[in-house]
Amino acid sequence: MQTGYFLIFFVLPIFLEGCCVGNKQKKRTGLQENTTHLHYRAVEGEMFMMPCIKSMKGHMKVAWSRTAEGEGGTEGPSFDCDKVFSAEIKHSGTYTDPSGGSKLFFYLQVVQKERLGCFHPDESWGMLVNGAGGEIPCPGRNCSDNTDVRWYKGNRVVSEQRRASCEQNGLLHLCQVGEPDTGVYFCDRKIIEQGIMWTFRRAVNIRVIPHYKPSYRPRIVVPESNMAEEVELGQSHTLMCKVYFPFEINVSAVVRWYMNYGGNMENMTRLHMEKPQQKTLILEETEVIQSAIIKEVTSQHLNHTYTCIASNTVGNSAVTIKLKKKIKVKWPSLVGYPIVSLLVLAGLGIVLHVKWLELQLIYRSHIHCGKRDREDKEFDVFLSYVWSHPSAEADGCVSLSPQSGPDTDEEACLSSMNPLNTKEGQSTQTPLEVLLPRVLEERWGYHLCLLERDVLPGGAYTNDVVLAIQRSRMLICLLSADYLCNSNAVFVLESGVQALLQNSALKLLLIWTNRASASLIQPNPPLPTLVQKALKVLPSLDWTSGKSARATCNFWRSLRRAMPNCTEKNWFSSDHANDLPVTSIQYIY
Repeated sequence: MQTGYFLIFFVLPIFLEGCCVGNKQKKRTGLQENTTHLHYRAVEGEMFMMPCIKSMKGHMKVAWSRTAEGEGGTEGPSFDCDKVFSAEIKHSGTYTDPSGGSKLFFYLQVVQKERLGCFHPDESWGMLVNGAGGEIPCPGRNCSDNTDVRWYKGNRVVSEQRRASCEQNGLLHLCQVGEPDTGVYFCDRKIIEQGIMWTFRRAVNIRVIPHYKPSYRPRIVVPESNMAEEVELGQSHTLMCKVYFPFEINVSAVVRWYMNYGGNMENMTRLHMEKPQQKTLILEETEVIQSAIIKEVTSQHLNHTYTCIASNTVGNSAVTIKLKKKIKVKWPSLVGYPIVSLLVLAGLGIVLHVKWLELQLIYRSHIHCGKRDREDKEFDVFLSYVWSHPSAEADGCVSLSPQSGPDTDEEACLSSMNPLNTKEGQSTQTPLEVLLPRVLEERWGYHLCLLERDVLPGGAYTNDVVLAIQRSRMLICLLSADYLCNSNAVFVLESGVQALLQNSALKLLLIWTNRASASLIQPNPPLPTLVQKALKVLPSLDWTSGKSARATCNFWRSLRRAMPNCTEKNWFSSDHANDLPVTSIQYIY
């Protein structure tokens, strides 16, 4: 019995395939660091990779550059040692590594295919079955008695990789093949010619396949069998068939569409088809999409059936479908119109709900005038402002004096209604907070309410503001960045907006002294929502300080039109605008 066991363990390795069992890999080191002259030979049209220098610390990446040859020679291309390229005759020459510590010389000779004694193109590629073992022959090994071959995958020696493999008689044996084994392999053989050791490098492109022959018929995934596709009469329609084919080395995948007259499977006609679309999904299967177009669908097409047939070397698969008329859904008028009307009303209701406050302000400030100009009030205008600049009264004062004016109203406006048109006005830019009260009172004769002048100190600020607004026919706010950052000033504006919503007799006007700078600020705390919406829709003017005289003139004209009618001087109305006496504003220092 013991003798039997001994014979089994002795004889069994002999019958095992290849050298994958009980074989110790004879690892070979790459080119040593002290090697300075390398001679390599390649075949024209085959893949090639420059060698990398291996030191004790591992692989060192080398950039080989071809040197100039002869007088007036030009440098050739350069290649990294891990770059795969197709060898050409023009690549022959001497290469060096300029970046290396020691000067390395590399000689490359690319040989024409016709000069080789036995060249077989089929030796430069091969296929291995996934999950099984296989072997890769070195091209030209039958033409030479040199079986000492060193194999590389990329720039790594195969014998140094952690995998079950061995090299024997010029063949590379892989014990088990997987998808990562796909790629380019290089086999190096040593040749001595005229005392020079050449390395003849040949390439083999390996592809890992699941099997050599398909094992099942194609699978049709679209369309489903016995389904009905909806079509529109008079329109074109596309029939699409999506099929999965198993892998084949020599592809025999065929997909066709047929029309069966009256549903008779024996009476079929091939349809005109477009070019099939093909792509590989995974290693095992390929997707093919075949389409056929019916240019114009008629009622006769509804009586026929349509079959998609897919075939390969294993067999055929078929799917048959029908066409049916597409029913257009129409809403009954008694149901559709009320629904549309409700949707429109609901949309209008949402818009009114969101914009209701703005609409009220627009109506009360622009459209609904009422009797605001005929109501008796103690003050004509309540003027609200915040000092944005040092007071002009510190340097001088502004006085108004009558003078005889030009002949036309346009000339009168440009010469007298623009206070900055004078020589003195150009030298001193008077703030609107100083200029406007004097123009309204001294020139236009309005009775102003100023908090610092007409309200007794010691009272509650909120009550004084509300009472002053109630006693005024109009509220004018001089808006600026400082104004919107002042909580007391913002309270005046908010109280005026609330009074406008409650009492249509109040007139409200905004004058922006510097709209650009005011739009850039972020007040803290933020402006009330009522004020934010009011700033968008309330009537407003832009003070044109520093601009042309005509622009300034237009500002004063617009302001005069927006003012309430003066009971004492009814020529301030728009009907008597041209009868306004011409005066001038002079600056006295």
